[in-house]
Amino acid sequence: MDVWEGEEMRFTIEIDQEDDGRWLAEVLELPGVMAYGETEAKAVARAEALGLRVIAEQLEHGELARIAKRTGLTPDDL
Repeated sequence: MDVWEGEEMRFTIEIDQEDDGRWLAEVLELPGVMAYGETEAKAVARAEALGLRVIAEQLEHGELARIAKRTGLTPDDL
């Protein structure tokens, strides 16, 4: 079994409550990654899940430089 060990990636999630009561969570390092939720926790969980999907797609399509630029890691770290 292979074990992947890499640098830790950290992302900033900005949270706001809309006038209608919904919560909006946005992953600042991943443009366009934002999600609504009925609660703050649900919005954050949805934004985290979407962010992971975006990163997985980028890895699958060989876009390591793009991820490295957003996270401060080098492509070798990934």
